Amino acid sequence: MPRRPPFLVGLLIIAIVAAIGGGIQEWHSRPILAPRQTGAMISGRPRVVDGDSLEVAGHRVRLFGIDAPESLQDCRDARGKFYPCGSDARDALAGAIGRQSVSCKPVGESYGREVSMCTAGGQDLSEAMVRAGQALELRQYSRGRYADAEREARDARRGLWAGDFEQPSQWRHEHGR
Repeated sequence: MPRRPPFLVGLLIIAIVAAIGGGIQEWHSRPILAPRQTGAMISGRPRVVDGDSLEVAGHRVRLFGIDAPESLQDCRDARGKFYPCGSDARDALAGAIGRQSVSCKPVGESYGREVSMCTAGGQDLSEAMVRAGQALELRQYSRGRYADAEREARDARRGLWAGDFEQPSQWRHEHGR
């Protein structure tokens, strides 16, 4: 039987111990970095436009990384009955903000609105909306930042996930918005 050099055996043992001991991190366990800020912070008392849009200090703001039902959009609940999911999403965002001011960090632009990461009372509003099941993560932009929140909402059948809904982007397309 051929003898293996001791350093190769040692290297193999180190690799096995590292793998078993958690020394090898999976790609999805790495922190997801926030996008680069593109403009000055926007702060103030907001007016909620819909489930993913605000007006703050004279700026039209779209929440980063999510898509909520449109104001006039209806969905079906668990019993198959229609309900105004668009206005529910707007009310959920207003509820998450309460009487607090918001702080928004612009990270891009979309249709004349500043796409921003916004917080109220230290809470990420995009995450709050996804976790409540009132908005969907836009993974192509968020890079999975809200994946856990969406999975939690879907598994708990919260908000939109309690029944059937049309993707907000599809609804906009079909209704010329």
